[in-house]
Amino acid sequence: QVQLVESGGGLVQPGGSLRLSCVVSGFTFTDYAMKWYRQAPGKERELVAGISTAGGANYAGSVKDRFTISRDNSKNTVYLQMNSLKPEDTAIYSCNALNMRNEYWGQGTQVTVSS
Repeated sequence: QVQLVESGGGLVQPGGSLRLSCVVSGFTFTDYAMKWYRQAPGKERELVAGISTAGGANYAGSVKDRFTISRDNSKNTVYLQMNSLKPEDTAIYSCNALNMRNEYWGQGTQVTVSS
């Protein structure tokens, strides 16, 4: 059974930090590129960051230099370290696993940036 389980979301003040985790099971983690997406109320889902099977990372311009994506293949886990958070980062964050054959999604975790 394929599972992607996100955690680490919550309420944080502007300028604060959070680290999201996504633990996967039911498929071979090292065969998949991993991505974090977010969707704010009333807006379309957007790609935040991605990391390849080889560890190469890419970021949306709005989060570059503030967010860091990483993966720990020994723990089947992908992380998103979010620093200098802004109110506009408020959204549901979901992890995604993708290769040529399959695509899987987690259910998401809420991040709220507010004073």
